[in-house]
Amino acid sequence: MSETVIKVDNVSIKFPKTRVTLGTVEGSLIKLAKFGKTREDFFIALNGINLEVNEGEILGIIGRNGSGKSTLLRTISGIYRPDKGSIKSKGQITLMAGLGIGFNVNLSGRENVYLYGSILGNSSEKMNELMDSIINFSELNGFIDQPLRTYSAGMRARLGFSIASAVNPDILLIDEVLSVGDQEFREKSMARILEIVEGSRTVIIVSHNFTIMEQICTRLVMIEKGEIIANGNPTEVIAEYSKKVK
Repeated sequence: MSETVIKVDNVSIKFPKTRVTLGTVEGSLIKLAKFGKTREDFFIALNGINLEVNEGEILGIIGRNGSGKSTLLRTISGIYRPDKGSIKSKGQITLMAGLGIGFNVNLSGRENVYLYGSILGNSSEKMNELMDSIINFSELNGFIDQPLRTYSAGMRARLGFSIASAVNPDILLIDEVLSVGDQEFREKSMARILEIVEGSRTVIIVSHNFTIMEQICTRLVMIEKGEIIANGNPTEVIAEYSKKVK
């Protein structure tokens, strides 16, 4: 039986509907005081989530926009702290979301490999070892020493995916990045994800591309209004989602 590497136990998280840091100090204090009295001023992003993920799984998360999918990934990765409940994980976690966030447009692609790698928790020596494979996978050989400001959005995303997937984390969290690049690169990206899993790694994917999700995921969960309402076979969960959106 596979080992549980992520355990989400009764996790809830809420966000204020309005920012309280804008305007005058007096105005912000008044707004902050109101938040303490009015429940409606908060948005419940996750509401009592319970989830276990086993080593080697490719778990897909689906749901409508604003349902809590990305919030759940960011909470698992440690970016958000739960207001209630706990999350336990085993191994290094890498979150791939908004590929290219953290890049410096004035640095070259090669220099950004070291920069992005450090953000993901890797040393310069480690990124130096991975440099050739990252460049080859991203297909940016002729551009790698050019400033990132000369890259298209797609080129930046390809570089980001190549770096994040090359570090081979124990747990890889992917948020809406499976559509990066052209068809050939998307196929390479899926193959890379499968390679990671075959090496006893664990992947959690958020995507609206149900065709890809059904092909590569071993299990799907569906989130609605911050709660898991379906969990199981990908084909069956997608069918359940289709009924809900009609």
